[in-house]
Amino acid sequence: MRTSTPGLLAALALAGAAGAAPASHRHPPIDRSGRAEVGAASYYARSMTGAETASGKTLKASRMTAASKTLPLGTRAKVTDLDTGKSVRVTVTDRGPYVRHRILDVSRKAAAKLGMKRHGVAKVRVQPLKEPPAASGAK
Repeated sequence: MRTSTPGLLAALALAGAAGAAPASHRHPPIDRSGRAEVGAASYYARSMTGAETASGKTLKASRMTAASKTLPLGTRAKVTDLDTGKSVRVTVTDRGPYVRHRILDVSRKAAAKLGMKRHGVAKVRVQPLKEPPAASGAK
C-alpha cells in the first residue's frame, strides 16, 4: 500500500496540534520531595532580560530568580556553588534550562554573587527551602 505525502503531513500536523512537545522541551515531573539536587547551573543570557517567564513575571537581571525543570514555580531554593562554597537564595520563576545536563539557570545577579559569571557554568547544590502556597480558587 502506498502512503500519500499529504496524508502523512496531515497526521504529523495533528500530532503537533495535540500537544506533542519536542523532546528538547520535555521536562521531568515536578519534584515536591524537598531533596537537594546536584548538577550544573548556568545563567541567563543578557538577551533574555525583559522576556516573560513561565510564572508570567518579566525576567530582570537584578532579581534573585532561577529557572528549574523540576521545582514548582514560586519555590525558594538555596543554591550553593560547590567549588567556591558561596550560596544564594533564589525564587523559581521559570522553566528550563533547555541545555542538556543542566539543572538550573540563575539570574545574572545570582550568578555574580555565586562567582560563576567568569566561567558561565558551575557545579551547584540546589536545596528547596519552601514550597509555593497551594493554588486556591479564592481571589
